[in-house]
Amino acid sequence: QVQLVESGGGLVQPGGSLRLSCTASGFSFDYFGIGWFRQATGKEREGVSCISGNFGATNYADSVKGRFTISGDDAKNAVYLQMKSLKPEDTGVYYCARVLDCSGILMPGFTPLDAWGQGTLVTVSS
Repeated sequence: QVQLVESGGGLVQPGGSLRLSCTASGFSFDYFGIGWFRQATGKEREGVSCISGNFGATNYADSVKGRFTISGDDAKNAVYLQMKSLKPEDTGVYYCARVLDCSGILMPGFTPLDAWGQGTLVTVSS
């Protein structure tokens, strides 16, 4: 059974950093990528970043390029999202999701392979 669990969110001041974790089970990173998405209150869920199968290619939304870094650790069955120079507009619930490939994840309304999880809340505020 496929399972993805997000963790690492919290309250951070503007300019601060957080590292989110997505712990996976039930499938192999050899064949699937992982996308990170976020949803702010009152807004649509949006794609933030993605890493392809075998931790190959990565991509980022323009709003986070240069500040966020996605990476994977096969031994720990985890994908991470390192977030730096956080801004109040980065606030939201962050979700990870299994994808066949990273094409299209930055498009509105992207649907991943599995149901959305609980997510982890990131609040950037002074």
